[in-house]
Amino acid sequence: MRLGDVCAKIGSGATPLGGSSVYREEGIALIRSQNVYNDGFRRDGLAFITDDHANDLSNVEVKARDVLLNITGDSVARVCQVPHDVLPARVNQHVAIIRPRAGVLDPRFLRYHLSSPGMRNYMLALAAAGATRNALTKGMIENFHIATPPLSEQRAIASVLGGLDDKIDLNRRINESLEAMAQAVFKSWFADATQDGLPKGRRETPLSQAIEVNPPRSLRKAEVAPYLDMANMPTRSARALEVCDREFGSGTRFMDGDTLVARITPCLENGKTCFVDFLGDGKVGWGSTEYVVLRPKPPLPPEFAYFLARTDHFRAFAISNMTGTSGRQRVPAECLKDFAVAVPPAELAERFGQFARATFAQMRAHDNESRTLAALRDVLLPKLVSGELRMPPTGEGKMKDSPFSRKC
Repeated sequence: MRLGDVCAKIGSGATPLGGSSVYREEGIALIRSQNVYNDGFRRDGLAFITDDHANDLSNVEVKARDVLLNITGDSVARVCQVPHDVLPARVNQHVAIIRPRAGVLDPRFLRYHLSSPGMRNYMLALAAAGATRNALTKGMIENFHIATPPLSEQRAIASVLGGLDDKIDLNRRINESLEAMAQAVFKSWFADATQDGLPKGRRETPLSQAIEVNPPRSLRKAEVAPYLDMANMPTRSARALEVCDREFGSGTRFMDGDTLVARITPCLENGKTCFVDFLGDGKVGWGSTEYVVLRPKPPLPPEFAYFLARTDHFRAFAISNMTGTSGRQRVPAECLKDFAVAVPPAELAERFGQFARATFAQMRAHDNESRTLAALRDVLLPKLVSGELRMPPTGEGKMKDSPFSRKC
């Protein structure tokens, strides 16, 4: 079926008058291309606008089950659906809303259809054939031809693929809860404990005496090593999940147990920080020159620096010491050395280290499981959408005893 014939709405959004200057910490969500990924909606960098600005964009309101498609730039052809807890929301001009008509095309099936390899390659080629920048127009989207099995089979396919994505999302939310718990423990034991003076056994010292700043790491020119770019630095989690191998040129080097903090605006303000645990013993990775590396000295455990860097007190200190011209401000690594750290007794530091290591191990296990589930989903997706594997249709889209049948 032609997509334009089976949709109630296809159209892109707009940026509110005033652009990024009107973004807020809370309010109505404004979804941008950086939030839309084929493996799901990402909250990192999610912007918010006031009710008044949202009313001005009422014609681009996102509704439950809408499919969102990136239509410009390097992120073109990425597609997802929005979690219910993000609504109400609007989209900007780089994102299109696709709203299938009820009873004809299942929205979740459409989302998987658009993210299948064949359809994605088609969209990328179509976008690249246009003007100077990659773009998909409303007319192009309306003319997409979508293979549509019976609605009950669409729902069955979406149920299988969605079940895998639901488990991946559950793992993500469990990890968020685990990290929030660990941050609360750190705050209770170390941050809050120093508000009214130093408790017994603690000593206040400049950060440079308790934590190494940018410790030396060896990596030869042109040596291939794991690379973490700024785009994949997490803003709310300890764990960086997307790392690639790249020849070393010029950048910040780090090892497992280091904490990375983005020092440039707006990455610092957005909270781009991670704990390095993805390299392996003795291996060195590298990334942006705009990272600061923190490595605690004994008796502090390596995880101490990460949770310290997540505290409001540390973040406020770093931001207040930024220098440079507007839009290119950064915090000099040297100024962090003067930040006051309340060093706990060795026994308490070790107890927290044991707790933090156990928490990170659980989070790592969940991420590894999610990678396995994502790989399974990616194998099944093109086979199900193309009809190479068929789902037995049932009245409610539920699977029979044998979930798959191969097309003859």
